[in-house]
Amino acid sequence: MKKLVLLVEDEFDTRELLARALERAGYDCLTAANEREAIATARTASAIDVVVCDVVLGNDALGGLKTMTALRALGVSAPVIVVTAYADVEKLTVALNEGAAHFLEKPFRAPQLLEVIERVLSNKKPLTDSVSALLARAQLTEKERAVALLLLDGLSSNEIAEVQKNSPKTIRQHVSQIYAKCGVSSRAQFFRLMYLRQS
Repeated sequence: MKKLVLLVEDEFDTRELLARALERAGYDCLTAANEREAIATARTASAIDVVVCDVVLGNDALGGLKTMTALRALGVSAPVIVVTAYADVEKLTVALNEGAAHFLEKPFRAPQLLEVIERVLSNKKPLTDSVSALLARAQLTEKERAVALLLLDGLSSNEIAEVQKNSPKTIRQHVSQIYAKCGVSSRAQFFRLMYLRQS
């Protein structure tokens, strides 16, 4: 059975190009240009497997992030791939809080999007050479690397604590060390450093 992708992109040419690429790759693709269309489409769609959503929709610099929130409120639990040409910390923080599974920075080519979709759908997030190199260069301890990988999988500090059988306080200390060694000061900056290098 084909996987269903909801593509939310306000630029007509880009939307059509990506939709055709997705369909050629064997996906069913529904498209929307804004939050209103995305919600209407989601209401009538069968189970959506993944959402690809641009951050900026029309004149709304946070339109895609508002769409993510609205889709979650509607009960759409599919992983969301956030597409942005304006990757700043504030937007990434909101996207993270809304459960974004991956970030893809413009400009990108259709094969890059397909690769990210496949990775998200298989729930596997193999690190590219560049991300592996970044983690190695940060000289993380074995424990810090394990925590960093769980951070990149989207787990909260409390969830990581359960997996690692540590207290949340201990995990928060590890996270602080990871951020310091990577030269960032927040989860959003850490994601930007790691994931946007893969685009």
